[in-house]
Amino acid sequence: MHRRLLVVLVPLAVLLVAALGVPLSVTVAEREMQETYVDRLGDVGRFASLAETAMSTGRTEALHQELTRYHRLYGIPVAVIDRSGKVLLGPAGAYQDAAGAEPALPRIVTAALAGARSEPSGEWAPWDDSALVVAEPVGRDSEVVGAVVTISDLSKTRERILVRWARLAGLGLLPLIALVAVAWPVSAWVLRPVWELDVATSRISKGDLTIRADAEAGPIELRRLAGSFNAMMDAVENAAQRQRAFVSDASHQLRNPLTSLRLAVESLEAHLRPEGNGQQVYDVAVDELKAMQRLLNSLQASARMESMRAASPVELDDVLTTRVERWRALTATAGQTLAVDVPPGLRLLEPPGGLGSILDELISNALRLSDARVVEVTARFVPGAATAGQGNGSTAAGMVTITVRDDGQGIDVSERAQATRRFWRSPRHQNVPGTGLGLAICADLVRGAGGELRLEQGLPRPDGSGHGLAAVIALPVVPRVGSSPGAPARWPT
Repeated sequence: MHRRLLVVLVPLAVLLVAALGVPLSVTVAEREMQETYVDRLGDVGRFASLAETAMSTGRTEALHQELTRYHRLYGIPVAVIDRSGKVLLGPAGAYQDAAGAEPALPRIVTAALAGARSEPSGEWAPWDDSALVVAEPVGRDSEVVGAVVTISDLSKTRERILVRWARLAGLGLLPLIALVAVAWPVSAWVLRPVWELDVATSRISKGDLTIRADAEAGPIELRRLAGSFNAMMDAVENAAQRQRAFVSDASHQLRNPLTSLRLAVESLEAHLRPEGNGQQVYDVAVDELKAMQRLLNSLQASARMESMRAASPVELDDVLTTRVERWRALTATAGQTLAVDVPPGLRLLEPPGGLGSILDELISNALRLSDARVVEVTARFVPGAATAGQGNGSTAAGMVTITVRDDGQGIDVSERAQATRRFWRSPRHQNVPGTGLGLAICADLVRGAGGELRLEQGLPRPDGSGHGLAAVIALPVVPRVGSSPGAPARWPT
């Protein structure tokens, strides 16, 4: 997370260096070029004065030699030309070679022959390769008889400018390096506790109440926040543990008195009189005691399963291998048919308590409560899907949906939302053994693994009177490196 701070600081530092360095670099280049230009103006001005005297007296040999020495010493072609552009004095060959490569020379020479001092030619940027052409008229006003022209190669000057710019860039990078060197550990020190707190809250949203934040790292404000967070989680975990302990202890403590009461009630059967409704009252009492025992067993199972909060990857093939044959035996005993259509190679996140137990509960509900003739188990991989059970609403790598469908009675659409609530039972199932806890516990466990359990429309009924019920489990996929879910393949029927 500290890299995010650097993403902000580094561009700001670069902008600061650019704001200070670019004008300075431009100033250095302009000053260097201006000094060169002024030097050339001084040279051509002196040569123009000497040329005016030499041409008026006819003594040009000394000036010609001086122009030749100037070229030999500085490598700068300099020549005195007449109004037609012909070279009168100076190294003609060197001047002609240099003049042929400068497109700005005719303009500058024309201005000089018209009696005007030329402006600088070409670009002064270090990456430009044009020469500096400077021309000075010989004579004055209408008496201009020629011009002195110098063609200066600026490659060395530009090299010096580039060296200076490199030095300035190096000096500009020093504050940036210092800023990064300071910001990196400081941002890590400040933001690492925030990142750890984010990880802790993410794990808590998945049901892990044991995670705690580091209250010893970071600024004092973050340490206080982490301490308050840990205190809050201690209270939440203690409350959850007390709740589970109360349910478990109450169920356990009630089990023995309830068993004794059931034995006592059942012992009264021998003393019932044939006449009256005593047998009916006795049967109702025994049924209610049995229902209470089932309820206590379910409460204990709920407390145990809710204490398991670790979700782990599992191969769906391995889960079905240990379950399918038993499901087939149960459906065959009940005169029903089981169909399994699951692609091989699906790997998903198993809810706490085991995916097999949840599927057993759904199959059991389909057999006991729906009066179905066909039960179908299917699974599909949905790439890029997400569920509301993921907490943060982010898109996962994909979801695996496992659906248990039947063609039985089903339940109304209005009842489906209530079916996953604890102790809720459909009015037409009141006389069927059950507690109304199984589906609710399954839904909680699936949510604990970042998934979702929902009820939908099932298979069409054989008589065409409607549809059965479908229980859909959506769980996050756990992808393998370098592999993907295989093609669908049916289990043998």
